[in-house]
Amino acid sequence: MIAFFILFAVFILFYINKLTSTLCLVREIPEDRQTKVFRTINVLITILLVSSYIEILFT
Repeated sequence: MIAFFILFAVFILFYINKLTSTLCLVREIPEDRQTKVFRTINVLITILLVSSYIEILFT
């Protein structure tokens, strides 16, 4: 179960980063702000994935 969830989490993080990159290009976000956008989105997605794993683990 844990191996499947880790694979799923890596896929989700990769895809979200791809979507974030597209967002930065479409919105023409400056290069210096892009790192902040990526960091914020990655932290929030990681928190979401960890909380989902904990919920699955205790259900």
